[in-house]
Amino acid sequence: MNWLPDYNIILASKSPRRQELLASLGIQFSVKTKEVDEVYPQELAKEEVAVYLAELKAKAFQNDLNENDLLITADTIVCLAQEILGKPADYKGAYAMLEKLSGRHHEVITGVCLTTLNKSVSFFAQTDVQFKTLTHDEIDYYIREFSPYDKAGSYGIQEWIGAIGITNINGSFYNVMGLPVQKLYQEILNF
Repeated sequence: MNWLPDYNIILASKSPRRQELLASLGIQFSVKTKEVDEVYPQELAKEEVAVYLAELKAKAFQNDLNENDLLITADTIVCLAQEILGKPADYKGAYAMLEKLSGRHHEVITGVCLTTLNKSVSFFAQTDVQFKTLTHDEIDYYIREFSPYDKAGSYGIQEWIGAIGITNINGSFYNVMGLPVQKLYQEILNF
């Protein structure tokens, strides 16, 4: 089904998970990336941070889009109460994050921005996630075997830690992976 014949879709993400999820919609797309300093104003509400960062990534391409290009940018954050957990720098950082998430509820918020030369639409999706209490050995094994240094909150729901550690989710599983594909599909149809 070619439901987007008029657009040249560009995904601005190095994430293999986002690429896999977008491909699952049957969309043909190219991948282009630019380095963006992911800094946001501290006064933003957590729901606004992910959207702000997705829009920041889109702005990096503002002079590079052609007439029929549709750029998709996204950013996923993990929030524990009001604290935003980014990507860990090393083993120690990953361990500290997973220890914080252990036995607790947190939110995963993905902001998405759809951009053409003439239009831009942004939205977010939120999923509530509950971890069981993780043991030292479980955290250590996961970090050593899966190296979650490219993941907000130091984990991938689709990996071992998700299978053994997540007891409940309320919202989109795919949002936690990094792209709320059902909402994205609807937003593109409405675009």
